[in-house]
Amino acid sequence: MVDMEVSEPIDLKDKTASQILSWFENLQIEAEDTITIKLLESDVENIGYKAWIDIAQLFFMKMLTPIQKENKTVLLTFYKLNTESSFHKEQRGSEKYGVASEFFQIDKTAQFSFLYHYQKALDFINIQSRTNILNLGINKGDEFKVIQDLLSSDEFKAKQFTGIDYSHSAIAHAQQNFSHENVSFICHDINNLQELSLGKFDLIISIGTLQSSNLNFNELFMSLYQNYLEKGGAIILGFPNCRWIDKEMIYGAKAPNYSFSEMSLVLKDIYFCKKYLQQKKYRVVITGKDYLFLSARKIG
Repeated sequence: MVDMEVSEPIDLKDKTASQILSWFENLQIEAEDTITIKLLESDVENIGYKAWIDIAQLFFMKMLTPIQKENKTVLLTFYKLNTESSFHKEQRGSEKYGVASEFFQIDKTAQFSFLYHYQKALDFINIQSRTNILNLGINKGDEFKVIQDLLSSDEFKAKQFTGIDYSHSAIAHAQQNFSHENVSFICHDINNLQELSLGKFDLIISIGTLQSSNLNFNELFMSLYQNYLEKGGAIILGFPNCRWIDKEMIYGAKAPNYSFSEMSLVLKDIYFCKKYLQQKKYRVVITGKDYLFLSARKIG
């Protein structure tokens, strides 16, 4: 843990939301420093604690536990995240996502905004009825673990799971954690799935992978549907709308050539998939927040 000295509180009592936002925008603070503000309890009640968590994320901070003081005041302390500590800045390659990477230390399934919407996506496609499941970009197997937790032991064992990832060390870790006979992991480049004898699946999952810069999104998506999805099969795709900084999930994906969160590329890909699947007589829903989930099941 970082040994933090809390600064003298800054008095922001009775400030409007616009004034507070402007104050944070002009704030100069270094990574791993803290800043504390003093508010009236009524200020916090009027805006709500969630608004303060939101403002922390906007400026790459983490809000620490509020402290209630005398005279009906509250102290809110914000810890500045180290924006250089992020897997997004690591070198490309298979081990950018390996066991020694920043990415591997992240457990997105421990984040409620991810877990809730992923579970709802699994409900939407009726996970109980799916028997043969493919996950592209499985890494250490988090998404399979969520499915395992949702099902009884017999239901889980009755399904076949295949996870594919380009990271040797991540796949080795997943194989150690899932020793079940019905779960297999393959280390391979998703660009070259035709080199594998995979067959077809009645559920394809891919979260945070298909938009990788070394993949042709539209071409790969259509190939998955045409060559690897059973007739009547279902699809769950997860599109990151967040950044992982200092092991914190910060809302808003970073787009190329923009200094702020910009969603055009994400929405373009989601719309392409939705339109394509609707033409194939699929019911498609888009849900989520920090990760946007496209979930699709056959109509009828």
